[in-house]
Amino acid sequence: MPSSFGVTATPDGQNPQLQSVRFRRAGADDAEQIAALHADSWRRHYRGAYADSFLDGDVAADRRAVWSTRLGVPANNETILAEHDARVVGFIHVEFDDDPRWGSLVDNLHVTHDLRRTGIGTRLLHRAARAVAGHGANNAMYLWVLQQNTAALRFYQALGATDEGTAPVSPPGGDPARLQGAPRKLRMAWADVARLFSDGHR
Repeated sequence: MPSSFGVTATPDGQNPQLQSVRFRRAGADDAEQIAALHADSWRRHYRGAYADSFLDGDVAADRRAVWSTRLGVPANNETILAEHDARVVGFIHVEFDDDPRWGSLVDNLHVTHDLRRTGIGTRLLHRAARAVAGHGANNAMYLWVLQQNTAALRFYQALGATDEGTAPVSPPGGDPARLQGAPRKLRMAWADVARLFSDGHR
């Protein structure tokens, strides 16, 4: 299972001003923008789970290294970007067939802070579900979310995910010093990703 943990989302609305958002598969040239968005999201939403010394220190360099490697050597995965006005405003990363029981793993879902609750997170998740339906060995999909992130939990539950238990949060880069205390994460799962796009969203 990938060592990177992080899914941040909140309930989404539909903003008519964002109809021009474009979705595409990420490439190696996108690593810098993705890493910057990822680091900013962690700094805003992972206080109390990740150590302040990490979030205020080398988190940006850590994310650059992760995304440069991940996008530079594609494997059995896919990263989908959301772009608006020529900037990356969200992304989702899926590891296909990560677990024989739970299926494909949504390892990251982040939306830029100023455009949260606009529908981008929902649209990214729908595209990930379609990618799993097209590439996964089965239609199951899951993700981990911080137990403290109650808004994200409500978001995934509203989209049909079920709570399948907790586990300790894995430290970024395998370094326990990057954690604050002993945070927990919840597994949110979909037995069939068709539930995510059966409502007609694209």
